Amino acid sequence: MKKALMVAASVFALPMAAQAQSMFAPGTSNPGFYVGAEGGGNWLLNSNNYNMDIGYAVGGVVGYDFVGPRVELEGVFRSNNGRGTANFGNIFSNVSGRIEQLGVMANLLYDFAPGATITPYVGAGAGIAFADASINGCSLCSTQFAYQGIVGLGWNVDQNFRINLDGRYYATTNPPAYQNNNFTAMLSLAYKFGQPEAAPAPAPAPAAVAPPSFMVFFDWDRSNLSAQALNTIKQAADAYKTKGSARVTATGHADKSGPEAYNMALSLRRANVVKDALVQNGVPANAISVVGRGEEQPLVQTADGVREPQNRRVEIVVQ
Repeated sequence: MKKALMVAASVFALPMAAQAQSMFAPGTSNPGFYVGAEGGGNWLLNSNNYNMDIGYAVGGVVGYDFVGPRVELEGVFRSNNGRGTANFGNIFSNVSGRIEQLGVMANLLYDFAPGATITPYVGAGAGIAFADASINGCSLCSTQFAYQGIVGLGWNVDQNFRINLDGRYYATTNPPAYQNNNFTAMLSLAYKFGQPEAAPAPAPAPAAVAPPSFMVFFDWDRSNLSAQALNTIKQAADAYKTKGSARVTATGHADKSGPEAYNMALSLRRANVVKDALVQNGVPANAISVVGRGEEQPLVQTADGVREPQNRRVEIVVQ
C-alpha cells in the first residue's frame, strides 16, 4: 500500500515540478528603461501613545534594467489614520487624525532569474521623506532621511509588461511626536520600453547545409569586446549582408566559476554587447535575437567553479 501511494505521489509531483522549473528557468531579456505605478496597504507601527489604523500607499517609479541589477527612482505617498494623546500646555487630550508622508527614494534591486516568467528579487533604497510632524500637526512639514528594504516576486507577462508583488520595511529618522516604522505590501505594474517584437520563425535551412556560425570569446567576469572579437563580429555582419535577408541569433554563455544566477545575467550582458556591435556593423536590431544560457551549455565540460576560457563565449548564428 505504501509503495502504491509513493508511486501515485510521484506521478502527480513530476508535472508540477516541471511546470515550476519552466516558470523559474532563465530566458531571454534586454536592458532598457521602464516606468511603473504601484499601490498597496501600509502598516504604520504604534508608538508614543499613537494607535494607528491600516492605511494605504500609492506611487510610481522610473528605472533602468541592466538584466539582473536594476536602479530606479521612486516616489510613494503613505497615509494612515489613528488616535492618541497630545500635550496642550501640560494638558493631555485625546486626539484623532492622520499621519501622511511622501518619500522620494533611490532604489537598487537585483533579479535572481532575469528574463524568466517568475523572478524573485531583493532591493534596498535611501532618500528623503516629507512627513507630518504629529497626528494633528502641519502637513508634510517634517523633512527626514528615509530608507527601506524590499523582498518580492516579479511576473514577466511578456517582453514589455511586468507585475511585481513585494513586501518592504520603510522607516525614517523620527519626527517629533512618533517613531516612523512602516511595513508595506505593494503591488505594481511596470512597462519596459524598446523591447523587440517577437520575430517570425526563420525558414528551415536545407538539411545538408548548416547555417554559418561565429564564436566570440571573453575574459573572465567581463563583457567587453577585444579587437579579435570585433573582427569576428564584422565577419558575422558581412555574412548577414551576403544573405540579404536572414535571422541572427546571439547566444551568450559563461563558465562555471560563479553562482548560476550571476552567470545567467553575465551571459545575457555578453549577448547584448555582441548585438550592439552587430547593429554598429549594419545588421538591423530587429533581425537579431538574444539568448542567455548561463553555464548550462559549456563548450568544455568542467567541474563547478573552474574558469574555462572556451566557455566564456557568445555564439553568433546567421540563418
